[in-house]
Amino acid sequence: MGPILNILFWIVVSAVILMIVSRFNLGLKVAGFMPAAIAAIVISLVSGVVVWLLSLGFKDMLASSTGLWGLIVLLVVSAVVLLISGRILPGLEVKGFKGAIIAAIAIAVVGAIVTWLLSLLGITYIA
Repeated sequence: MGPILNILFWIVVSAVILMIVSRFNLGLKVAGFMPAAIAAIVISLVSGVVVWLLSLGFKDMLASSTGLWGLIVLLVVSAVVLLISGRILPGLEVKGFKGAIIAAIAIAVVGAIVTWLLSLLGITYIA
């Protein structure tokens, strides 16, 4: 699969993951597939900017963030990314910081399951 098709495929997969989490009412609500696809793009862009900004000021802390501390940092960063994305996009609703934390956990779990299922079919990320 070429790089453009790979990006489009993973945007669709990410949108499906957001829609699955939205159906469980775990702090995140998506209005439909197109808002979910746009949200997937915005979440990845916001995530890139937030991680870049954090790496400027907290490079040593992020480099040594492993184990439980790394998990907590990743969870908080993911929740903040969801909150920022929810404020930018009209089709994405995040129900406060607690809802963002719960949604971030749900997205990670559902994403891991979907990625695992796709890997069974031989579909993986292009490095």
